[in-house]
Amino acid sequence: MTTSNIETATSSQPEAPAAVAPADAKVAPERPYSPGLEGVIAAETAVGFVDGANGRLLYRGYPIGQLVEKGTYGRVAELLWTGEWRKSARLAPAVVPDPVLCALRELPMHTHPMDALRTAVSVWGAWRRPHWPPTVDQARELTAFAPSALAAFHRLRNGLEPVKPNQKLSLAGGFLQQLNGKDPDPADARALDAYFIVGAEHGLNASTFTCRVIISTRSDLASAICGAIGALKGPLHGGAPAEVVSQLHEIGSPENAEQWVREAIARGDKIMGFGHRVYRAYDPRAAALRKVAEGMADMAEWLDIAVKVEDVVLRVFGELKPDRVIKTNVEYYAAAVLQGVGLPPDLFPPTFALARMAGWGAHAIEQASADKLIRPDARYVGPAEMEVPSLGSR
Repeated sequence: MTTSNIETATSSQPEAPAAVAPADAKVAPERPYSPGLEGVIAAETAVGFVDGANGRLLYRGYPIGQLVEKGTYGRVAELLWTGEWRKSARLAPAVVPDPVLCALRELPMHTHPMDALRTAVSVWGAWRRPHWPPTVDQARELTAFAPSALAAFHRLRNGLEPVKPNQKLSLAGGFLQQLNGKDPDPADARALDAYFIVGAEHGLNASTFTCRVIISTRSDLASAICGAIGALKGPLHGGAPAEVVSQLHEIGSPENAEQWVREAIARGDKIMGFGHRVYRAYDPRAAALRKVAEGMADMAEWLDIAVKVEDVVLRVFGELKPDRVIKTNVEYYAAAVLQGVGLPPDLFPPTFALARMAGWGAHAIEQASADKLIRPDARYVGPAEMEVPSLGSR
């Protein structure tokens, strides 16, 4: 169907007549209002299942712990996109296209890495012009090039030239190789690959919902991913791991943890890395990453502090907030892994975005197959109908 045909077909669908409020009365609400759409079922999906009550996360039916233990990000991404588990599936780092590299060179050095990644995806979209509906091939290409683009920007802002990816490495390993200019330690590459796996998909979160809304308009995959990156940039969604690092540095040692936690709770401060809007049990992604962190040779001291502080936080929360279920979430041990592989804190949010590319792509493909415009209603709470003042009145 051509663009003009699409527009004609869309515009020919009659809209329901709008309700008109009486001049002296408000319209009675017909449906309950849910702030933040909490509890509202806005989609049906076969991609992932978040079981918050029981602390489970499934990708296409497979538990996240088993995927980390037995899989790679390449296999998991293919699973999310196609629904098939293929041991031979592999996702290698791709070369940054020249138009994207030129755009990255023009960015100021103070540009936030999330903005640089969003820009890279936007230029990729303008260059490749991906058609609607999104395809698995489009998702593969975008996911494979994004880490290379982020690594290129990081080197450019530090006065270094980008390096070509070693395409024999995994996507995570290739990202580290391009950041540092040398092949990574295999343990670091495996740890980051595990982080990519646990970050790949997590239900209808804010960025995934944004992605699906954009795709539902029959826009292209690059536009949807740009919107998702914009949503993930917000500190309530993608910035927590970096704040966990700052928090643990502020605490300093396990001996200081109890006083710090009690004072933070008394002030009403949010303690990063704990509590989740969905999970009412220990976040299974945190459990998987804790195992990975424990296996990292250079993480002993940092992990020891993190584990001891975690124990104190959970105990004090249980004492002071017995009516609230607050458990460790993925950001807590994500911080340990990301710091352990040598990433600077301002790369934590865009690295989260690199991981989530697989899930965003899978949801984009699924939403396009449904081909239903997402268009919720809003409850009007403004003034009742009134006359516009005449030109002579004040």
